[in-house]
Amino acid sequence: MEESTAESTAENADTLRMELKKTMTEILGDGGVSEDRGEADGSSRVLKAIDEAVRILNRLREVESKMAESADTSSSSPAASVLQVPKEFKCMLSRAIMSEPVVIASGQTYEKRYIQQWLMYKQTCPKTKEVLSHRLWSPNHLVDELIAQWCQANKYDRPEASDAPIGLFSDDIDLLLERISSPSSFEDQTKAANELRRQTKRFANVTAFFVAEIPDSITRLLTPLPALGEVIDTYPGLQKDIITALLYISSLEENKTAVAQHPLVIPLLTKSLKKGTAKTRRNSAEALWLLSKLDSNKIIIGNSETLKALVHVIKEDHFTAAISASYAVFHLCCLPENRGKVVSEGLIPALINRIKERSYVYIYFALLALMTAQNGVIEEIENLGFVDGMFSILRNTSCSVTGENGTLIFLRMCGLNTGNRDRERTRLKLIKEEEEKYSTFSKFAKQGSERAVMEAKAILQWIKRSGTVSSGQVFYHRDLSSFEPCWFRIWVGCLCYEHGFDGKTELGLQVQSPFPIVVVAVFSCRSRFLVGDGIVWPAVSGSDRSEMRRLGVFGSRSGRYRTAG
Repeated sequence: MEESTAESTAENADTLRMELKKTMTEILGDGGVSEDRGEADGSSRVLKAIDEAVRILNRLREVESKMAESADTSSSSPAASVLQVPKEFKCMLSRAIMSEPVVIASGQTYEKRYIQQWLMYKQTCPKTKEVLSHRLWSPNHLVDELIAQWCQANKYDRPEASDAPIGLFSDDIDLLLERISSPSSFEDQTKAANELRRQTKRFANVTAFFVAEIPDSITRLLTPLPALGEVIDTYPGLQKDIITALLYISSLEENKTAVAQHPLVIPLLTKSLKKGTAKTRRNSAEALWLLSKLDSNKIIIGNSETLKALVHVIKEDHFTAAISASYAVFHLCCLPENRGKVVSEGLIPALINRIKERSYVYIYFALLALMTAQNGVIEEIENLGFVDGMFSILRNTSCSVTGENGTLIFLRMCGLNTGNRDRERTRLKLIKEEEEKYSTFSKFAKQGSERAVMEAKAILQWIKRSGTVSSGQVFYHRDLSSFEPCWFRIWVGCLCYEHGFDGKTELGLQVQSPFPIVVVAVFSCRSRFLVGDGIVWPAVSGSDRSEMRRLGVFGSRSGRYRTAG
């Protein structure tokens, strides 16, 4: 019964909104003010329509109030929809609810500051396209009152009137694109590109309608760059303005997919990373950074030559461009398959050189920490002799982000299993000496951020355990013919390893461990089961480690699993 009543109420609200829309159309159709305004029948018709609109608004307020009460008291009621501003209360130029509605000679109503801007350059009605008999306007008090009543009835926060400047309209931007893509002269093309750059920088509404409303806008913007080819190098100003405009257009979330998927964009941004002024290179890197925030774009950019160009910017370019390139690479390498590509292009030595400059260390250190998840990166850092440098940074930093990333790197070093016993002993010795001499990790365990505290405590635990025993190996063999191909997570003590299973009948593991007695727990990422000595324990709740404790397996000293070595 309650559900039926709610549906009936919603239908009544929809009917009232349709009636309100029809009435508002009649009012606005009469123009609010016109040459015939003084005639009795015209005035009477408008007043009757206004009275009817007020009646509908009051009735709509009652109905929507009942809908709100029904939603609060009945869990079975559908969720209240987002409040939509009636189309008739929005200015077609600003695309927002009107704060100062004014009526022009055509009888159409617009937001004051937007129609003022329009009439400064044109003498046509934006909606009807008719030529206006004059450029005068008058306040539309009738529409203003209706909007005020609607806002009050719906508790809608109506924006205050503003004198802030506004950008060009879509027709004007379309003309700028025409001058850029089909110029009458190079000078005119350059002026148009410069004005478009200025518009996209200052006015958010321009970037909002640029992609959504203007046909082939991206193609027309970028046309001069491939058309000029290598000659573009002789016109750095034009290239800079076009790439900078593309940067501002890419800043809008709704534009990111369309921009990145356009076939011209990524190749031209990549080329601009290599050729162009320092500002052009920086803006190209920044545009790639903004575009790479979407996961779908990470794949598009990662499958191009862009990664190589970004690494080159980090290696060789001015620090402002290198910072933007580092942000872009960081986002792109959140996708694991992109990490190996940038490592092969020499990212690690480039980052180390930047960190040694002691400028913007937190940015480069964060990227270095992310890359240590890639196979071979920690060994490369060690081969480049930068372990002492990282210790020095960690010792002296006052930046919590750098502290977190530094402790993360050393925690990964602790858990690294390369099979090279001499290298692992050397790594352990260096970490122990740092702690004994400077108490670096003890300080972070007491005073660091929450994440740094957890990482530092894990390192201290590793130092404590590994300091009393020699390392060994765990050998594990299991028939898994009943399981599908998957990835396994293997816990050996407090260290975690991953192992792939290809669907064959047997799984063999050989895991290096510094602990005298080791417990091996294997978890499938797909079905969460625990395997050990031919017994399968279901993991029904909790994290991996807490579940092992619940099963009485974690920390077991039963001797069931033996070490060798």
